[in-house]
Amino acid sequence: MEWHLFEASGIELEYMLVDAKTLDVRPMADSVLALLNGGNVQSDAVCGPVTWSNELALHVLELKVSQPTKSLRKIAGYFEQAILGLGEHLDRCGLRLMPTAMHPWMLPQKEVVLWPHECWEIYQAFDKIFDCRSHGWGNVQSVHLNLPFCGDDEFRRLHAAIRLVLPLLPALAASSPVIEGQFSGQADTRMSHYARHCQALQCLTGHLIPESIQSQSEYTQTILDPIEAAIAPFNAEGNLRAEFVNARGAIARFDRGSIELRVMDVQEYPGADVAICAAVTAVLRELVAESWSSFQQQFEAPTEMLAQVLTATTTLAEQAVIDDSQYLSLLGFTKDRMKASEIWDRLLDQARVHDRGLDNLFAPLRIISRDGTLSTRIVKALGDEVTPENLHDVYGQLADCLLRWEPFQP
Repeated sequence: MEWHLFEASGIELEYMLVDAKTLDVRPMADSVLALLNGGNVQSDAVCGPVTWSNELALHVLELKVSQPTKSLRKIAGYFEQAILGLGEHLDRCGLRLMPTAMHPWMLPQKEVVLWPHECWEIYQAFDKIFDCRSHGWGNVQSVHLNLPFCGDDEFRRLHAAIRLVLPLLPALAASSPVIEGQFSGQADTRMSHYARHCQALQCLTGHLIPESIQSQSEYTQTILDPIEAAIAPFNAEGNLRAEFVNARGAIARFDRGSIELRVMDVQEYPGADVAICAAVTAVLRELVAESWSSFQQQFEAPTEMLAQVLTATTTLAEQAVIDDSQYLSLLGFTKDRMKASEIWDRLLDQARVHDRGLDNLFAPLRIISRDGTLSTRIVKALGDEVTPENLHDVYGQLADCLLRWEPFQP
């Protein structure tokens, strides 16, 4: 079925499997998926409107809607039931799910185990090129928002709008301030490592912000063909495809008529993730409608300018000061500098006027506006000195939020 702009969406969430008591990572995704599939190890377990899937690392499970869905509120309900339903299987294995975008004390070189079953050849190919036992590959849990388009005209308008929104996403969704038991100094440590995880073949990520593209053919020539050429020396068996190894912050999937946004950290419970996706969608809708700037102005926004904004929000999240007047003008602002939190507050105030769906999901966004991103709240809860004890306590509370369907408030 072909979907047009904003007619439906798909959301994917990634969670860590951890020991129920110690909260150390446990590479047991295959065991959990086998329980869901009646004893058979498979990469997917379809549970009605949602599907549980494997990821590259064996301690990660992905939860996604099985089909594009018109109602974000329905997606939130599907996710809530899926997580509750998984509980008995996790209990049998002595596991629990942990949210947020990075495990706070795991050591990837020692603890990452790659998925060894169906499609393992792809992961082995990645490992030979990049060494996947690193934070950028094995300790990054994100939200993927998939938005549809039909034809080149819808693609170019949606793609231009997405390029403008990507740099602001860490200011709403950062949840990864800790790495290897210490504050990293960055609000969105996941994005920092993700930006470097393909250094051996930098064309896979580019500047994270994708280039301005007008059509499928131009996308192939500008992005996919160079990736195909770069992976060719490592791809004698043909296990890697350019469409799937493209690692920009948003990737076009022409085979299914959608663009997938990858810049959002996982939150403490899916209600917050869905609310953030609703916020992003509402702002994109305004940009596509040219409420604040024309398509041509959006299309001509320099990739380097947008990448600089993303670097700022990756480091400071909502506290980042954006002082690029050209960028601000594209979002309808006349100021020379604004804090990222103020940008989001004003954008969402305007978007809510035209999007009742956002209004109905607004409660988690109100908490982010008032108390800061989840990253900010985690830092506050941990206090001045990070210890194994308070890390275990705070991340145990975050795992409780996932089960109780409630926001984390230190």
